[in-house]
Amino acid sequence: MSLLSLEHVQARLGKAVVLDGVNLSVSAGEVVALCGPNGAGKSSAIRAAVGLLATTGGQVRLGGTRIADLSHRQRAERAAYLPQERRIAWNLPAIEVAALGAPFLSGAEALARAGAALEEVGAGHLADRGVAEMSGGERARVLLARALVVDAPLLLADEPIAGLDPDAQRLVLERLRVRAVSGTGVLVSLHDLALAANVADRLVVLAHGQVVADAPPMQALAPDILRRTFGLDGGWVEGPNGPLLTARRAQ
Repeated sequence: MSLLSLEHVQARLGKAVVLDGVNLSVSAGEVVALCGPNGAGKSSAIRAAVGLLATTGGQVRLGGTRIADLSHRQRAERAAYLPQERRIAWNLPAIEVAALGAPFLSGAEALARAGAALEEVGAGHLADRGVAEMSGGERARVLLARALVVDAPLLLADEPIAGLDPDAQRLVLERLRVRAVSGTGVLVSLHDLALAANVADRLVVLAHGQVVADAPPMQALAPDILRRTFGLDGGWVEGPNGPLLTARRAQ
């Protein structure tokens, strides 16, 4: 049984169709990367998956149950969500921000889990520092810890490495992979195709709100898909540590 399934999902933002019959699934222990140009529907798919975007057709299921039949607490227990937006309104200590990821736990238990999650993402030393006093990379680690606190079987992350330096990008993606190895299902949207191909077991490529590929990286980013969807000429070459994706703007 899939931890997440979108079945012929349709959705609109105003008059614009943002999801047009999308099918995708995530199972335990796998990392699925959502890729596509700007406006392809990546964020919309993730928001629909956690019930933050109303659908106009199809079904969204978490753990086999229609999301419409789950309470807010049940949704939070089944799926953790890391949004792209990193703005935090109040200058709270990092440990309190991380603890917000599990509002249904007691204060002591939430703080204990928050401390462990901060350590997991290499931010334990930031526990008592206000988030407004942090760099973007430090704040990204704290927000990742917030998503990890609940220890949900499914983790959805929307552009978690956008704007981060290479070291912070690697750390975030490594944490997602470690969670998958432990059995968590991960759905992550990424713009960097090479990084997506490196971290994901499977890529779902979106364009104009539709799935144009759902396959292992080398198949999902075949030359014809790179050109048709991304306007890139490229393909796969053998590198010292395995296949590498090479691409340049199509002429």
